Order: sequence, then C-alpha cells, then structure tokens
Amino acid sequence: MEVREETVAPGGRVLMDAMQAELEQLSSWELEHRLERAVEEMIEADLVARVQEQTTSQQENSAPPDEAEQAVPQRSESRTAVQRARAPEATGTNRIVQYVIHFLQSGNTSKKRLTGRARLSSSHTVLLSLTLLSKRISFCSVSSSFQMKKGNIYRIFFSFCDQVTAQKDRVIQWPTGQEALQHLLPFCSCNEGPEERGLPRVLGVLGDTRIPIRLRVAKPYSESDTPEAMRPKNKPHPDSWLNLELVCNDKGRFIYCHISKGSEKDRGCALAERIRQNPEMVPPGTCLIAGVGYPLTEQILTPFPPGQNPQENLYNRSLGNHLGRINQAVADLKERFKKLRYLDMGNYDKAKSVVLTACILHNVYLDMGDMTKGLVERSTPENMEEVNKDAAGVKMRETVVNLLHRTLEAAPQ
Repeated sequence: MEVREETVAPGGRVLMDAMQAELEQLSSWELEHRLERAVEEMIEADLVARVQEQTTSQQENSAPPDEAEQAVPQRSESRTAVQRARAPEATGTNRIVQYVIHFLQSGNTSKKRLTGRARLSSSHTVLLSLTLLSKRISFCSVSSSFQMKKGNIYRIFFSFCDQVTAQKDRVIQWPTGQEALQHLLPFCSCNEGPEERGLPRVLGVLGDTRIPIRLRVAKPYSESDTPEAMRPKNKPHPDSWLNLELVCNDKGRFIYCHISKGSEKDRGCALAERIRQNPEMVPPGTCLIAGVGYPLTEQILTPFPPGQNPQENLYNRSLGNHLGRINQAVADLKERFKKLRYLDMGNYDKAKSVVLTACILHNVYLDMGDMTKGLVERSTPENMEEVNKDAAGVKMRETVVNLLHRTLEAAPQ
C-alpha cells in the first residue's frame, strides 16, 4: 500500500525525517550492529518461553501434591503439545546443565555455592548462565522469565563466570609427556614417515579472532594511537573489540588462551617468549603452526607472504591445511556461544571474563562429547608482513621447505 506524502501528519513527517537523519549519520558498522540487535529481539520470545517453561515445570514438581494437582489441569492442554515438540531439546539441555554442575562442584574445593546471592537452585543458575552465553539475549529478558531483578541476574551470571574461570588451569592445559605425543599431527598429508624424513610433527595450531564489545562512552577517540581525522569512518575503534588468541590441538581443544584489548599489538609475542624460557613446551621434532604476522621462531613456523617458488607454495599449502583447523575451532566456539558475536558491555574485565568462560566451557563440552560445527567466516586476506623473524626460525623454515619438497618427490605417483 502506497502512502502519499500529503496524507502524513506534520508531526509524523518530523519524526520520520529525524529517524532518517539519525540513520544517515551511522557508519556501516554501527548500522549493521543495530540491525543485528533487531534480529535478536525477534528470537528472544521463543527462548524466554522455553526457559520459563522449564522454570515453571520445576516449581510445580517441588510444590505440595494438592497444589500441583490444581496447577496441572490449568496448563495441561496448552503445554502438552509444546512438551512433545521440545522433549529432545530439553533432555539435551538438562544433560549439559547436570554435566556443568558436576564439573564445577568437582573443582570447587572451597564448596562455595554456585548460586551466590541468587534465590535459584544450582540447575537454574547454570541454565540461566548457559542461556545468556549461548544466545544473544539481554539480561532484561532473562530476568523477566525468572521473575528476578536485572541486577540480581547480572550478579548471578558473573558469579558463574568467576567460578568457571577459576578452573582455567584445570581445563586449558598445555600438553606434556605422553599426552602431547598422543595428539601430534603429521606436517603434511603426503608424509608417511615423518620421523624418517625429518619433518617435524605439529603439536598445535596458533590463531586469533576478534570479539566485538561495546566501546566505553567515557573514552574519547583521541586516546587512540591513530588521530581521528586519519581513521576511516567505517572502521571500528580498536578498543571496541578484544583479541582472542588460541592454540588448538588435533581435536579442536584449546590448549592455550590469551585475551587482550584490541589496541594491544601482541600477536603471539607472549607465547613465543614463554616458549623461549620453557623450551620443553615444544619438544624436539615438533612445532606450532601459525599464520603470517606471528613470530617466526624455531618452534613456531609461519607461511611465506607469499611463496616465491613451487617449493615455498607447497610449504604454504601444507600450513594452510593446519590453519584451517584453528579457524574451524573458532567457528565452533562462536556457534556454541553466540554471545561472543557481540558483548554488549564496556567493562574490559567483565568482557574478558565472559570470553574466557566460553573458551573453558568449549573444552568442557568436548569432554562430554557434545559437538558443534560452526560456519567458518570468509575473511579478506590482509596484506601482512613478517615480523620478529629470528635466525633460527628462518633456518628451520628453509630446512622444512627442502625436506617437504624431497618428501613429495619420493612419494609414489
């Protein structure tokens, strides 16, 4: 139906003009964020209904027999069809909740209550927190479904995050000894005898991703290293995301996690220094694989940017196959915990706690056999240059290039 301009009331035209002017002032990144938030609100209704249904069901089960008998007839007709449709999903959710509860209780030596200041049971506390992590849903929506104040929900959630992050050293562990040997990968698929050929085995794959967060209103753009006049208008402020650096093994399990502010330019330097001081972390005959822009050392091998001959291109392809492993692990993490797609909080410490909680629970879910496959995001390759190349790293890479070429020549055609 077409609406003529003359039929619009003067007040309506003023409002429409104001809205249009506001949208025109938004950058593409800000406009995309607002559209995403609109989509979030559309899916919140179904999720909140499911959470409230589970809450009401447990409340009825805990009620006295006479009260329960009075409550069931009133809701039996409306709930029967919903329960039948969602029974498998509810079963899976309950299994995860119970597993996480057991995980926290087994590592909680102080026997601190999971609920903190909450008036919820342990199962409700974990369900609430996992709901906030797995869906892009606001504290207000969850608080209304649990009939609790937003501030109390906020405290419950971050109390849960604190207890999970306290288990970091227990869950995200660098492999040593026999455990490390069990998860070594061949350097390339054509390699049938890596030890004989001299090619190193791959201990893990190093990569990173960005986690968008809300920019602090009180922090002006002038505090950035780049003057505002020289910054592209459609590029977000560097402090509007967190750098999440991870190392995964052959199973997609995280064995290393480092979180920093978007404005920090670490990119593997902390891990490289840690390995330099503790060389036993990467045993002889093994290595880590990382992308361009990471330090090239004797223990961390990176691609050529780009390869200049067939030998270097073959080496780059072999590394590319391994780099796909960390990209898939990151995609699985973001698919499982959709809150990481945008953290609507300007507090760095709180945002870091949420990200670390998700990384730890990623490993916990793998331990219980719960698998999730996310879609790997296609990103435009960045024109990055090699940094922090040391002589031992350059020599090691050249050695691997030559060994890889000889291995391909010796392979049966």
